[in-house]
Amino acid sequence: MPDVDYEINAHKYWNNFYKIHENGFFKDRHWLFTEFPELAPSRNQNHLKDWFLENKRSEVPECRNNEDGPSLIMEEQHKCSSKSLEHKTETPPVEENVTQKISDLEICADEFPGSSATYRILEVGCGVGNTVFPILQTNNDPGLFVYCCDFSSTAIELVQTNPEYDPSRCFAFVHDLCDEEKSYPVPKGSLDIIILIFVLSAIVPDKMQKAINRLSRLLKPGGMMLLRDYGRYDMAQLRFKKGQCLSGNFYVRGDGTRVYFFTQEELDTLFTTAGLEKVQNLVDRRLQVNRGKQLTMYRVWIQCKYCKPLLSSTS
Repeated sequence: MPDVDYEINAHKYWNNFYKIHENGFFKDRHWLFTEFPELAPSRNQNHLKDWFLENKRSEVPECRNNEDGPSLIMEEQHKCSSKSLEHKTETPPVEENVTQKISDLEICADEFPGSSATYRILEVGCGVGNTVFPILQTNNDPGLFVYCCDFSSTAIELVQTNPEYDPSRCFAFVHDLCDEEKSYPVPKGSLDIIILIFVLSAIVPDKMQKAINRLSRLLKPGGMMLLRDYGRYDMAQLRFKKGQCLSGNFYVRGDGTRVYFFTQEELDTLFTTAGLEKVQNLVDRRLQVNRGKQLTMYRVWIQCKYCKPLLSSTS
């Protein structure tokens, strides 16, 4: 099958994926609050502020216990302002009659979904809500508003019909990360956090930089972009068969969906070119053992945090 088919019909492949698996394929990501404390409830924000201001170490060895693997290599640069991580306690009014059709929205500074919120999070590539719903369940800050989008209309329908979906706290919409003509439902400089979990790897490599550039413009000064994705030579990459490689380190799965395997340097270039500064760029290597199938799996993931610089106070 020509490579162009995978690009043109990408939405069909992902819709089929979610029609088959619905909400049973991925588990809720409750590990989020350990890896990304920026998503935690407001009572943890003072601790987070202290962590950014006081922790000056460039390397943090094995900061957590985990049964899956022995190695966690971290690089930290604490350049990001804690201002975007502080929650206020103003209660936003309930968002009423919010259309789910992004094309019908008129984005302005004073009127958009979640415009009254004091802390705004966007997850790109939300799937069926395995990140969004744990955030909403755990973080009860009344000033929080969560946006989530996915390429798959089927996935968004599953999010919107989930009993946990609350339009007063969340806005789910269909969006193509690579569509340069399609705008997001929020103005520039309005988001505190953008989450990219195993999503950037699903798009064509030569479209990644422009996608990150557009997302970067949505962040407030001091806002943070959080990423976790596949690393080079992960088990999944090594298991691909001949004929499944579309280009360098970019593969197509049996169901037509695609995946790229990153290096730390590639991700650093993507984020810094978009004007963001490194806070964290680590390799997470894990040894997973499936005793039932007697399989040993060597996983390689990369985790990044990059922040938007504060506006300069000097000319």
